[in-house]
Amino acid sequence: MQRYFGLFHFFLFPILIFSACSPRGSNEQISGEEVVLEAKGEDWVIDDSEFEIVEEIGPLEQSLIDAGLVDVEDVISGIFVDLKYSTTDNFFGQDVYGDLMRCYLQPEVAEMLKKAHEKLQEEHPELTFLVYDGVRPLSVQQILWDNLDKPDSVKPLYVADPKVGGLHNYGVAVDLTLAKAETGEALDMGTPYDYFGYPAYPDREAQMLREGKITKEQVANREILRKVMKHGGFSGIGSEWWHFNAYSRKDAAEKFGLVK
Repeated sequence: MQRYFGLFHFFLFPILIFSACSPRGSNEQISGEEVVLEAKGEDWVIDDSEFEIVEEIGPLEQSLIDAGLVDVEDVISGIFVDLKYSTTDNFFGQDVYGDLMRCYLQPEVAEMLKKAHEKLQEEHPELTFLVYDGVRPLSVQQILWDNLDKPDSVKPLYVADPKVGGLHNYGVAVDLTLAKAETGEALDMGTPYDYFGYPAYPDREAQMLREGKITKEQVANREILRKVMKHGGFSGIGSEWWHFNAYSRKDAAEKFGLVK
């Protein structure tokens, strides 16, 4: 899908200025297809079909496109994306994606996610996906590894070693939650994204329920997410309710290369 942005402002701005400065007796007509400005006896006609509004793509995003990955919003309609690593709202408290705002995955993984979303829409049409992360290039993984204030022996508990690579680095893992389809508001899953502690562990849900750290409603929301993701062919992990893998590390390495 071609994106449009920059030229829109280039051409629209002079039009607005001209309109604002026209004499009170000027006649201005606007339709959905063209803008007609009549001033001082001259007609200015601009057909908006003649102009392309092109949004710039940064070098990181272009490298993902060049690697053959796809924007999940081009594959799945009606989902929301909030890349947490393009903000400081993550475990590391750092924006490491810069101007990257769209989530990319391997094409067949995006299709698997589409299948999961269709199942969600079938069973819970009021809900959709809110995606937090997809592919994570090794260059970014290295930044996270280097900036994590932990001994190297402990770091793999928090982030994959870039020398080895993780499933995010292959573009076959996705972090996401459920959200209200109309507003994009995330459902309550018991903990925020990137929370490191037992309340976020699917493997510890029974214990956390007994201790009152999470509620039955929060677990029920997680179970909806797990069910539809399993339908799409994904598997979860024991320590993060938001993380799902499309392939094992072995299969990912055989099918895809690490995204640099």
